[in-house]
Amino acid sequence: MTDNTPPGGSSSNTNPSSDPNSPFYIHPTDYPRQVHVNENLGDNNYANRSMEMKDFLLEKNRVGFIDGTIAKPTEGKNEYRVWQRIDALIKGWPTIVMEKNIRNSVKYATTTKEIWDDLEERFGKESTTHSYELKCDLTTLKQEADSVSTYFTKMRAIWDEIFSVSPTPTYTCGNCTCDIGKRFVESRDKERVYEFPMGLKDTFKTIKTKILSTKPMPLLGSTYHLVSEDEQHRNISTARKPNVDASTYQMCAQIPPTRTWLRKKH
Repeated sequence: MTDNTPPGGSSSNTNPSSDPNSPFYIHPTDYPRQVHVNENLGDNNYANRSMEMKDFLLEKNRVGFIDGTIAKPTEGKNEYRVWQRIDALIKGWPTIVMEKNIRNSVKYATTTKEIWDDLEERFGKESTTHSYELKCDLTTLKQEADSVSTYFTKMRAIWDEIFSVSPTPTYTCGNCTCDIGKRFVESRDKERVYEFPMGLKDTFKTIKTKILSTKPMPLLGSTYHLVSEDEQHRNISTARKPNVDASTYQMCAQIPPTRTWLRKKH
């Protein structure tokens, strides 16, 4: 019996282009220049941009066009034109968010997967130089005038990028009984608990000492909560202090002495 199921899993009796659950369905809002990002793909931000694009394609039910699970049909088959049409649409999504020199280098690619594989080969490999730059950014990051929340968000962004270019090793043999993957994650999180307080302002010296002396070491989320609570208490205390400005002092200085004081003086 011949399997007439087209790529994407739709039955041959159903037009995949009209099935909203099919990756071949084109929504009225789909168009080649649909993707909008704050920063185009460049030499140093592939990890972030590729993650955003994968999420976008997952939401559109089209990630199979870049990971190979929706293979290109043989030319001449009925589903070939359908596949070709969708792939041409998807090609416009990653290319529109590239810097011009990168876009020019992939403009002759025939499929979306070809573009994706080329970018992965060029920018997706672990870069020792980029990892070093990120580590430097992490160790030099200071809170300065930022709130604890803003400072933590900046640090989290660096952590995530470091993880994307140098992920935590995983055990893949399937026979591990010592939870090595879990221990790797715990070790990484413990290191972050040390890193987070490093750039805090000196006003948090007491809470930093408390965190680092706690046994066992608190989790990262608990550490953030402790520092954030300390910040809130400080803000409340500052707000309750009487605010006497310079003009008030000047007015007090200009008030003449009372007659009673004058009589005692004489």
